[in-house]
Amino acid sequence: MSDLPKNLSRKLQNRVAENALREMPMQESLVDFSSNDYLGFSKEKWISHRTTEILNQENSSNGATGSRLLTGNHILYKKLEAQLCDFHKSEAALVFNSGYDANLGFFSAVPQREDYVFYDELVHASIRDGLKLGNAKAYKFKHNDISDLKSKLILLRSKTTKASIYIVTESVFSMDGDSPDINALVELCAENNYYLVVDEAHAIGVFGNGLCQELKVENKIFARIITFGKALGSHGAAILGSEALKQYLVNFVRSLIYTTALPPHNIATVIASYEFLVSKNGKTYQNNLLKNIAYFKRLLVKQGIENNFIKSNSAIQSIAISGNKEVKTISKFFKEEGFNVKAILSPTVQEGKERLRFCLHAFNTKAMIKRIVQLLKKI
Repeated sequence: MSDLPKNLSRKLQNRVAENALREMPMQESLVDFSSNDYLGFSKEKWISHRTTEILNQENSSNGATGSRLLTGNHILYKKLEAQLCDFHKSEAALVFNSGYDANLGFFSAVPQREDYVFYDELVHASIRDGLKLGNAKAYKFKHNDISDLKSKLILLRSKTTKASIYIVTESVFSMDGDSPDINALVELCAENNYYLVVDEAHAIGVFGNGLCQELKVENKIFARIITFGKALGSHGAAILGSEALKQYLVNFVRSLIYTTALPPHNIATVIASYEFLVSKNGKTYQNNLLKNIAYFKRLLVKQGIENNFIKSNSAIQSIAISGNKEVKTISKFFKEEGFNVKAILSPTVQEGKERLRFCLHAFNTKAMIKRIVQLLKKI
């Protein structure tokens, strides 16, 4: 094999110098305070057994065989999308291969050249990448700062009244774990005929059916992006919205049109995960997660370190520790103590805002949580 081009080698060398070189670690038998498997569904045997039942009932093949617009739109897709509409109170649902595919496709195809998109500065990379591929004019506003958003909108409205305007946020932000004032955003969009888009990836299963439904505003939102790889413990995503939006997406979203569909086993797993989520045991798991979040936060207060953490009521609890080297050292310390707590480095987050991210789960015991807070206080 030939060597890398010199400019690519330089970029890798810069990552090494910045202590920011990414690697893919193998799974280890550590206490999990890192994964997105908030409810523990990825290891739930009932879901595994139910998935097999669903596949046997439908006589499904192993492979998808093609894209959804060719041969890959097997019957389980129809079943899942109907289930999603019922569960999430949506007129229509369209399943994608991943949250990245859903965001990339939506934001590259929906906002048009003459349109404007205003997005929270901390939205996921997949949203930013979709906007880069699209033709709309996109501007960020300060994190969870509606006043800053309004000031930018006022300047725009003085220039044009014809364009469609999209406001984009997340219900739970993946790095900080905090949430915007969704009610205020809904009101702003309703008053001005803006289109509100909310990524609910880290809220589904943690806050019931999602934070938008908890607030009873789901019918006032143009599009919701949900994913199955977090609390549902599987893989894939969906965009929720109107039938007209679904028809548009099927016709124009390249990340749906030009990719092989998810295999039946994957779709059956998501169906089974939703069935388990609404069961008595599923509700118990959700309650256990919320109790663990509250317990973790109480211990932070007891230890006097709550002010070091970014304010969050979600399963994501982050403490800012400036510097890649510093945060990696502390993550290594936790690993040596038997705990998996990931260091979030720049450039994933802004330089100077590196952090340790604690992901809480329904299966974490009080003893685990107490010990990890004690270790945190120690360092």
